[in-house]
Amino acid sequence: MRTSVVICVYTKERWDDIREAVESVRAQRRQPHELILVVDYNPDLQLELKKAYPDAIVVENTHEKGLSGGKNTGAETATGDIVAYLDDDAVADPGWLEALEEGFQTPEVVGVGGRTVPRWATGGRPRWFPGEFDWTVGCTYTGMPTVRAPVRNVMGGNAAFRREVIGEVGGFHTGIGRSVQGRKNRPLGCEETEFCIRLSQSRPGSVMLFEPRALIEHKVSAQRARFAYFRARCFAEGLSKALVAASVGSGDGLSSERAYTVKTLPLGVLRGLGDALRGDLAGLGRASAIVVGLAWTTWGYVLGTLRLKLRRSR
Repeated sequence: MRTSVVICVYTKERWDDIREAVESVRAQRRQPHELILVVDYNPDLQLELKKAYPDAIVVENTHEKGLSGGKNTGAETATGDIVAYLDDDAVADPGWLEALEEGFQTPEVVGVGGRTVPRWATGGRPRWFPGEFDWTVGCTYTGMPTVRAPVRNVMGGNAAFRREVIGEVGGFHTGIGRSVQGRKNRPLGCEETEFCIRLSQSRPGSVMLFEPRALIEHKVSAQRARFAYFRARCFAEGLSKALVAASVGSGDGLSSERAYTVKTLPLGVLRGLGDALRGDLAGLGRASAIVVGLAWTTWGYVLGTLRLKLRRSR
């Protein structure tokens, strides 16, 4: 099995992060077939990367500006059997690639995602920050499986797919998820969610697998550890979920979210209140953050759905 590792980059401000990500790929116990760096409309950064990493394949994004376009460019450039994506501000464990590849032992598995843990720039998790909302900083969250298990979708910054299936379903849609330009720099997401659902719908019987041994650390800046970002990210997620539901249907598009809302979040609130009663007053903050996070995500979804309906009625 040959795996092409793709890292999408866009700014020299993340040079040190990019360097750490690349070095973590080089340090893998099972070396990749190739390393591809996709640069998002930044010729100066592309030139610098070519000089710094002559052993890597450095290409410019040939699709629409943004993460989805970069991922599609990476998949089209790759020659491996598997395409693995790693965030440009993440550090992979030495066994990351090996664990991802081992998930593809049966033909029905078309995608494998790993466990992503936060590396807080603030030195540790903010005491008010609930684990149920670690997805707001691109990490595995409370409520996800703790052992290898099938899932509806994997998280895009730590995922691998069979190369041929990416092209079969038209790649990642550029109308969903983050774009460096436009959308008021709002922290949208869900391009990998929509892609995974669309892939499963087009290939009945296919499996997305969560493999917790495929471990990476995702850097969380001080700005993203603030409550203002938390709230904005929740609202943006709601907007993104509306786009996903419109693309693949609300049945599949919201199936995991329903279980998360009716089971995981209430348990998280009770856990936070219980912690407060046992003397950890920050538990009140975590319980409150869960309530606020759900409210803002729901409001984003409602507003996003209304906007789409108005757009279609014109």
